[in-house]
Amino acid sequence: MRFSRAQLFLVLMLVLVCSAFTSGQNRASEEEFGPVVRAYLGYLRNEQEVVDDRVSRREITPGYYRRNSNRIRALRQIALRLARETQNDYLPELEAVSAAEFGLLFGRPTPPPTFKEGEVIRNTFRFLGTVRSGEMFYIFARLDPYEQAELTEKGLSESKSPLPDNGPRALSRSRRVVP
Repeated sequence: MRFSRAQLFLVLMLVLVCSAFTSGQNRASEEEFGPVVRAYLGYLRNEQEVVDDRVSRREITPGYYRRNSNRIRALRQIALRLARETQNDYLPELEAVSAAEFGLLFGRPTPPPTFKEGEVIRNTFRFLGTVRSGEMFYIFARLDPYEQAELTEKGLSESKSPLPDNGPRALSRSRRVVP
């Protein structure tokens, strides 16, 4: 079936008007947020455009496209929730992983049901919860270096049996060289 130039032009204009309208709605709804949150939402929009472009050129598989689009949607949902709940123009660095991807964050598979909302894992991530976006994503906030240092210091001060400090002589006595 062949389209005339007029029909093709009409369809193209309709697509452009629809996309401009929907992006205008997104931006209008984002006006309630400060520049940091809006920048993050813009970053997620750009990431979606990159994924859309790559799938249109058949550089990625449809499964890879779906997973990344769902991940971007989950990150957007949690970012909006955090921004609205805290009424603050700050978002931590967010990570969204499926159960199969836990090794990417933790180096080894960790059973997901063991996490509780707000729990800190390995002094590096705070578990924020789950978001179902096509599949279940587990959302983590990466702790900033100050939070990590505070937790590490707190953990050291709470150790059960601190080692006695016998000074440098104790250290030198332990290094006996046997001829």
